[in-house]
Amino acid sequence: MADKKILAVDDSVSIRKSISFVLDQEGYEVTEAVDGVDGLEKAKAEKYNLIITDINMPNMDGIEMIKQLRALEGYKFTPIIALTTESQDSKMAEGKEAGATGWIVKPFTSEKLLAIVKKIIG
Repeated sequence: MADKKILAVDDSVSIRKSISFVLDQEGYEVTEAVDGVDGLEKAKAEKYNLIITDINMPNMDGIEMIKQLRALEGYKFTPIIALTTESQDSKMAEGKEAGATGWIVKPFTSEKLLAIVKKIIG
C-alpha cells in the first residue's frame, strides 16, 4: 500500500512500537520519529498520508510541529491526529487551532486507533 504511509511521532518508544505494530499488521507503512524536530525532518524528506503525533514531547511539542507542518505546501491538507494524555478542552482547542484533524486520548486501544486510521485514509 504505497499510498498508506504514516508518520508516528512520540517520545515514548512503547507507544511508537504499539502504533507501528498495529498499523503494520494492517498493511500500512509506518515511520517512527522521536519528537517534533525529528518528525518535521522526516515529513520534509518524504510525503506521508497521515501523521499521528504526541503533544507533550521534548525539543518540539506536537502543537508546534503541527503548526510548522501546516505551513508546508505538501501538508496543508494532510490529516494529523494528536495522540495524547491531554484531554482538557483548552489543549484540544489549541491542537485544532494548530491544524490537528482529530484527537485520540491515551491510553488507546488498537481497535480505536485502527478504526480512526481506516476512517481517515482507508
